[in-house]
Amino acid sequence: MKIPFSYIFRNLWTRRLTTALTAAGLALVVFVFATVLMLDEGLRTTLVATGEQDNVVVIRRSAETEVQSGVDRRQAAIIASHPAIAMGSDGQPLVSKETVVLISLHKRGSAKPSNVVIRGITPTGLAMRQQVKLTAGRMFRPGASEVIAGASIARRFEGAGIGETLRFGQREWTVVGLYDADNSGFDSEIWGDSEQLLQAFRRLAYSSVIVRLADGKQFDTLRRDLESDQRLTVQAKRERVFYADQSKALSNFISYLGLVLSIVFSLGATIGATITMYASVANRVGEIGTLRALGFQRRSILAAFLAEAMLLALVGGAVGLGCASFMQFLSFSTTNFQSFSELAFGFKLSPAIAVKTMLFALAMGFVGGFLPAFRAARLQIVDALRAA
Repeated sequence: MKIPFSYIFRNLWTRRLTTALTAAGLALVVFVFATVLMLDEGLRTTLVATGEQDNVVVIRRSAETEVQSGVDRRQAAIIASHPAIAMGSDGQPLVSKETVVLISLHKRGSAKPSNVVIRGITPTGLAMRQQVKLTAGRMFRPGASEVIAGASIARRFEGAGIGETLRFGQREWTVVGLYDADNSGFDSEIWGDSEQLLQAFRRLAYSSVIVRLADGKQFDTLRRDLESDQRLTVQAKRERVFYADQSKALSNFISYLGLVLSIVFSLGATIGATITMYASVANRVGEIGTLRALGFQRRSILAAFLAEAMLLALVGGAVGLGCASFMQFLSFSTTNFQSFSELAFGFKLSPAIAVKTMLFALAMGFVGGFLPAFRAARLQIVDALRAA
């Protein structure tokens, strides 16, 4: 015979205070576990969303970021002439020769300095980033000391709001517009004219060359041709892959930190669940003896007490996950370990994270409840009834 589920539920309800305290401890651990996964997912989603599938980033060979890269004008012209590159409506190749530098700006309110990416683009470069939309003001004029700022940068940094001025590269730059990049990494940048930035920072080479493929299947051909050309010292990556690589160092740090915190907290929560279940067994020795005398087998007793622990974990997991879901309304900014620039991103809850979180909660319940359930199942009928 199997012990009915209603019996298991009533036992938890009878010990409401103990059940609530144990579930709260499990919920706290689940909350930490879920938020770490959501933070990592938000980071990767932000950077992957930065790239277009058919855009290709060409940078100097062995460089890991655009800041470290350099592609001179002659090499940029060779890259732009490749037949795999798509043509725009004006008959010109869809190529953007871009300049990327880091500057230090002060945060609003705290005056704390932080690095911000300044990207020099061309009109073609803007057209190649379909997720970027101008939301206020106007586009900067080519050849002028004007810039447009990402929405995230404008909110957090002094001088980055529309109509304000920034000083870098020994010039005053006027912010003439704001743009929204659909929560991608471009939201954490300031854009201006590429040639003007080259002059302001006295550079002779672009940081990268962005090209749009006429056919996405031609990427391997483009990469092979560019990387084998003796006149070039470059490497080519799909834009999404390039920006996904930028998240690896920070993503690994978040994952390892979250793993350590989750292990430490889960040990405490599991011990708490174990103590709770042992106390339950100790208080119900006579009840267990009665169940055995009524004909319930040892495995039914084991399953019943294990189900109590799993149900407790399920409640704690649901509460913890529910609280973690509200973190999606918050945004977070930190330094990208790869580019050393400020990067804003948010928490993102996905179905995969929800499943992993609930499995983690159930695993804690199983580990915490198995030994007490095994002890309950091993009690002898006579000894249990005598103890009652």
